[in-house]
Amino acid sequence: MNSDQIAHGDVDVDLGRLLAGMRRQWARILIASLIITGLVFAALYMMTPQYRAQTRLLIETRESIYTRPEGLDSGDRPILDGEGVASQVELITSTKILTDVAEEFNLANRGEFSGQKGSLLSGLLVMAGLKSAPVEGTAEERVLREFRERLSVYRVENSRVIVIEFSSADPKLAAQIPNAVADAYVAMQSDAKLQSNTSATQWLEPEIKDLRERVKEAEARVAEYRSQSDLLLGQNNTVLATQQLAEISSELSRTRANRSAAAAQAASIRSALERGASVENLPEVMASPLIQRLRERQVELNAQIADLSTSLLDNHPRIRALRSQLGDLDAQIRSEANKVLAGFESEAATAQRREEELTAELNRLKANSAMAEEEQVELRALEREAAAQRELLESYLTRYREAASRSDRNYLPADVRIFSRAITPSEPYFPKILPVTVAAFVASLLVMAIFTLLQELASGRAMRPTGRVSAPVPGAVRMPRAEPPMNLATQEPEPHLPQHPMEPADASGEETRVPEWPWQRGGVDGVGIEQAAERLVTGGATRALFISPEGDEGAAASVLVARDVADSGLRVVLLDLTASGAASLPMLESVAYPGITNLLSSEAQFGDVIYTDLFSESHIIPVGTADPAKAMRAADRLPIIMESLSAAYDVVVVECGPTDAQAVGRLLSGGTEVLVSVLNPDEVDLAAQILDDLRDSGVADPILVSAAGHTMPPAPPGRDAA
Repeated sequence: MNSDQIAHGDVDVDLGRLLAGMRRQWARILIASLIITGLVFAALYMMTPQYRAQTRLLIETRESIYTRPEGLDSGDRPILDGEGVASQVELITSTKILTDVAEEFNLANRGEFSGQKGSLLSGLLVMAGLKSAPVEGTAEERVLREFRERLSVYRVENSRVIVIEFSSADPKLAAQIPNAVADAYVAMQSDAKLQSNTSATQWLEPEIKDLRERVKEAEARVAEYRSQSDLLLGQNNTVLATQQLAEISSELSRTRANRSAAAAQAASIRSALERGASVENLPEVMASPLIQRLRERQVELNAQIADLSTSLLDNHPRIRALRSQLGDLDAQIRSEANKVLAGFESEAATAQRREEELTAELNRLKANSAMAEEEQVELRALEREAAAQRELLESYLTRYREAASRSDRNYLPADVRIFSRAITPSEPYFPKILPVTVAAFVASLLVMAIFTLLQELASGRAMRPTGRVSAPVPGAVRMPRAEPPMNLATQEPEPHLPQHPMEPADASGEETRVPEWPWQRGGVDGVGIEQAAERLVTGGATRALFISPEGDEGAAASVLVARDVADSGLRVVLLDLTASGAASLPMLESVAYPGITNLLSSEAQFGDVIYTDLFSESHIIPVGTADPAKAMRAADRLPIIMESLSAAYDVVVVECGPTDAQAVGRLLSGGTEVLVSVLNPDEVDLAAQILDDLRDSGVADPILVSAAGHTMPPAPPGRDAA
């Protein structure tokens, strides 16, 4: 392949040549992969195997319910949150713990911790600049640095579990170190609790001593003030003056009630006596025993009089004597009622005098109680101070006894538990010789294959010419050229055509006769615009190819059919493949728009070349403004573009211009209708010839359509009719 073809970009990648080049180089690819794999295997084999073990800790409250301080519930003890657990992770990696463990196992005398010699991998990384060289320092610093590099402490996500991992060339040491670090951490926590407990007891001893003195002084002040103020206590811990005031108030209330009752009873009896009414029915009078006996005697006399009245007259001495006795009894009852009245009046007067005495005593006790209340304010303040000092002393004594007992018995459990100890690992975690070797072999094969592909592409051996036919395609708005325009469907020159394709006149200038649809001329059946559109809609056609043997004038049929199909509600796009833009000019009133030639030349995308018809909902792709020669190089992309349009639209209408059956064949597919348009239905010889050619080339049922007699829609204001 020459460099001019590559420079102009008219080449494609030949996959056959590319794969053939890889087959030629397969031995080199395999050998190089094996060499790389062997080097990786040797490096891994020379590395010192490393073993890893881990110990797991759980941060939790270890206090027993039997030894928990009194009044402290398990829910009162704070549980470490995420930040607290992270702090414990940092505490485990503290210098003190690591130093103690390093001294316990004498790590300074081990070669892997002394830092005097490193592994082969470390040396290679340092030489490659991927790892910093070890910094010189004291033996303790080198041990701690190596210790921290091999130690990994982290928290398990969303838990209070801490994992301690350690790696070493010695499997036994790999298990002993994390267990020792965990034990040291637990011991440090217990020591911290012991130290805190001891500090608490040392602080509480002098505080308790001072509090005892302050409690004594406060209680002494309370007793002294009580005796000086004569605030003696009665029942229910109340001051005596207040208690007496309450008792006098109760007594005064009872006296007033008794006086009111006696006065009311006296008034009732007095009212009955003054009216001369019978008093023996009053409850107060009937309560007297003498009145009750007189009343009984009165009933007996009335009974005797009633008994004797049956046999004696009213003036009989016996009856007169009994009535005289009855009158004496009434006088005695009224006399006794007066005595009862005098008793009630005397009782009311006595209650009145008692009430006056109690009122005077109550006023005196009120004054004394007011003074006692004022003195009690100060007394209560002294008592509150004494009570607060006493409560503080009792709480300090309780805490001191608990702290002292824990220190004496050495019971201070740390809030951490080792629930999984490290065991001696049996297999190294690094290096994994077999998996790494296999991965190195696969990676080396892939790298060598990519290198070989790039080498073949760069040499040009895997490239081939595109084999596309170049033909000039004049633009729709370019200046006139000497050569005739080229049709995109036929790739052949078109004859010069009239400027106005929609004029329905024949060569003689006479008006064309409007036929009846459907029509037949010379044994050829034809249809009108409406019948053609109806056939596309009802027949389910997805693509309609229009051939205009009479030139640009025949393009009117494709425009009108596209508009009718769009008016039926289907999505329609018209693709203008004529050289002069005869189909797009009446729909856009200009041909100076990017179109199919720009799309073929890769100068525009689909969205840049699709427009809407000015008179309908149909879409239009004009011929375009790109260089025709450049567009024709990509003419074999036209079927692909057609397939994309068929996927987006219900019907794709293609105006092919004056082409032949062979050129249309490359645009045929399933669901395609081929229509031949004529202007004059009386002159169908040329159209009939094309119909025969189409049938010979495999088109089953081509359609002859004419736009003659079709009424054009009115033009919008300010525009010309299409």
